Amino acid sequence: MPVIIRHAEQADAKALQQIYQQPSVYANTLQLPLQAVEHWQQLCQRQSGFYNLVAELDGEVVGQLGLQQFQNQRRRHAADIGMAVSEPYQGQGIGSALLRTALEMADNWLAIRRLELQVYSSNEAAVALYERFGFEVEAELTDYAFQYGQYVSVLQMARIMTNR
Repeated sequence: MPVIIRHAEQADAKALQQIYQQPSVYANTLQLPLQAVEHWQQLCQRQSGFYNLVAELDGEVVGQLGLQQFQNQRRRHAADIGMAVSEPYQGQGIGSALLRTALEMADNWLAIRRLELQVYSSNEAAVALYERFGFEVEAELTDYAFQYGQYVSVLQMARIMTNR
């Protein structure tokens, strides 16, 4: 059965909590482990300029991507994305499906020219995924986050639509 990409609903909060409690997921995001389900319920509430997509496979939520369009008038052409895929489904095209849908929304419906993200420099699989979709490294930010008891660097990446 193909993966279904849709907007997150309140009923997805528990599934998102379970995804983000997996060690490889919280280690590669800025999320903390053991977040209460209320945290994820808030994320599932509609917010202006925030598009919360989930990937569903055989009725199970297996991934999530958030696209946050900046609300500052001078930055409305830009948005930030972040995503995670459940450990058993990593490397199976779920991230690609989420990213493809987000880019289609950004390019064709939201008039977003610049998409930004931060990814840990050690997360080679994620960096390769983003590069396949046209993201380029703009900078490396040293000691950006705290992970497993030490400071780690991230890559600032962006994808810019040049035909607008």
